[in-house]
Amino acid sequence: MGVEMERKFLVSGQQWRDGVEGTQYLQGYLCRGRGRTVRVRCAGANAFLTIKGPSTGVSRAEFEYPIPKQDALELLGLCEGPLIEKLRFRIPFEGHLWEVDEFQGRNAGLLLAEVEFSRPDEAVALPAWVGEEVTGDSRYFNSNLSICPFQEWPNHIEPQPE
Repeated sequence: MGVEMERKFLVSGQQWRDGVEGTQYLQGYLCRGRGRTVRVRCAGANAFLTIKGPSTGVSRAEFEYPIPKQDALELLGLCEGPLIEKLRFRIPFEGHLWEVDEFQGRNAGLLLAEVEFSRPDEAVALPAWVGEEVTGDSRYFNSNLSICPFQEWPNHIEPQPE
């Protein structure tokens, strides 16, 4: 069984942008409920079908399979709610690969950073541009952002200029 262990944070500042290029992501949810999701994702030239189980702390079951991009594009048309649009940036930092998502569309203004690790007790150094941890806040799950986009939150956080 595949297991995903990750922590999620709001992003503070712009230092993370130095020298990194983003990849365009488009994803949607074919099914979601009781913590389980079936996601279709286009990531640049690649496409994937991903099944995730309920979260237990920082862990959850995850199964991901590459699929033809044309199939993914057709499956996105079957998805519930608005699609998630974002640019993803991969940033190595002190032995871990951080992924910063700059959301677009109805989630514009939201910047999230995720870091995956292999053990629940693994120490992870936090870059200076990492802000508040939101790992346990389900509002920030992509599946929930496709139901209640960031722009529709009553008091959504606007990015502050440096």
